[in-house]
Amino acid sequence: MVAAEAAPFAHTGGLSEVLRALPRTLAEAGEEIAVVLPHYRGTALADPRPVYERLRIAIGPDTFVANILEERANGARYLFVHIPELYDRDGLYGDENGDFPDNHIRFAALCQAALGVARHVFVPDVIHCHDWHAASLPFLLRRIYDCHPAYIGLKTVFTIHNLGFQGTFPESAADNLGLPKHVLDPLGFWGRLNLMKGALATSDLLSTVSPRYAEEIQTPEFGFGLDPVLRERSASLRGILNGADCEFWNPQTDRHLPARFNAHNLAGREECKRALLQELGLAPERATRPIIGILSRFTAQKGLDLLMRIPHELVAENVSLAVLGSGEQPLEDFFRWFAQAYPAKVAVRFGYDEGLAHRLIAGSDLLLMPSRYEPCGLNQIYAMRYGTLPLVRATGGLADTVDEDTGFRFERFDPYALLACIRDAVRAYGSQQWTMKREAAMQRDFSWRHSAEDYIRLYRLALAGVPLNQNNGELHPLIREKN
Repeated sequence: MVAAEAAPFAHTGGLSEVLRALPRTLAEAGEEIAVVLPHYRGTALADPRPVYERLRIAIGPDTFVANILEERANGARYLFVHIPELYDRDGLYGDENGDFPDNHIRFAALCQAALGVARHVFVPDVIHCHDWHAASLPFLLRRIYDCHPAYIGLKTVFTIHNLGFQGTFPESAADNLGLPKHVLDPLGFWGRLNLMKGALATSDLLSTVSPRYAEEIQTPEFGFGLDPVLRERSASLRGILNGADCEFWNPQTDRHLPARFNAHNLAGREECKRALLQELGLAPERATRPIIGILSRFTAQKGLDLLMRIPHELVAENVSLAVLGSGEQPLEDFFRWFAQAYPAKVAVRFGYDEGLAHRLIAGSDLLLMPSRYEPCGLNQIYAMRYGTLPLVRATGGLADTVDEDTGFRFERFDPYALLACIRDAVRAYGSQQWTMKREAAMQRDFSWRHSAEDYIRLYRLALAGVPLNQNNGELHPLIREKN
């Protein structure tokens, strides 16, 4: 596998959670897994071991020298590409000034290094590339190294975690990368270079992180300009639902919680709710009313701007709001105002705090995810494990994981559709219906075992050169059951 991040070594979002849990689950199933990552400044390694030194990587006019370090974790080999001039910086993708302008070079070097690893350190049958940061690899393999004897028979699988981030750069980036003009056609995108488009055109098989999202990205509404490419490759595209890390997110063992609980004994959950109110500075009597939790990046994708049109109507429902996140300035400014306007009912913490994230999910009654689009989403799955009912817009993985038995959904991306859904949830709070939803949510099995089985089938189909169609493999059992 090749990716830009993997927990616990480097973490900004759901991608890193996948790269922590999926390798471990595949290893438990008997697969041999190596994960290739950049060695960032903030990457803390417990016992790194050099496995290859002075790997020369040519990127256009520049040559970099990489050392490959190995650390065993999660049942897999994690191999770190140590190139200080590219990765020894504050931030993974950028700093306070925005994205690093040489990101195309930084992640092309990661892909070149991964191909070096595949020759000298870990010889794979399949290279599984994750998101645009690893998108150069399938393109390089098919258009630059297609006759190289070391890579004969090597197959690639490319997973789209979020089509909204494609790795687009000016056409001049092709010169920086040293790519000859006669191979550039798959990368062309409205006068720019699009690395993800190259991977979609050259990978043996494609996947994304939920069945619903696999359908949505083939439409103009969700395709971000790449829907024609995805429709052309629809026979090679599979939606595989992300799983949940059931060891790390487990209310019975969670070290971040003031009390533990399970579906059969919820006393600890009530203690978590009281402790959350205290931690956030909200009045203890709010424990008798619903707490709506928000754990999110503040971006347009997440749909939180819907709240900007209904703040007064929302607090009129006599709910509390517990918010943890950061992102775009208008949304941060809104939540800052919201907490100041209603200090008894709204508490906001900016940034990311791992412990508070767990306590917020365990102590809230509802988790709000009103996304414009959502490839899969993991927080709604974690919430269900903790008995917190998701309130979501029915899109992508949210539609695949949350149904009327386990949470609340609304269809139209509209603030009053959201408000109506919140009112439905508030009316149900404390009722037998609420209890039944919570019991069903906590019993749902979203473990990575099912998803790993689907990926293993995908790898075998790639090795066999079999195109996907509706009869190849099996869907995640929850999706199959719903259909």
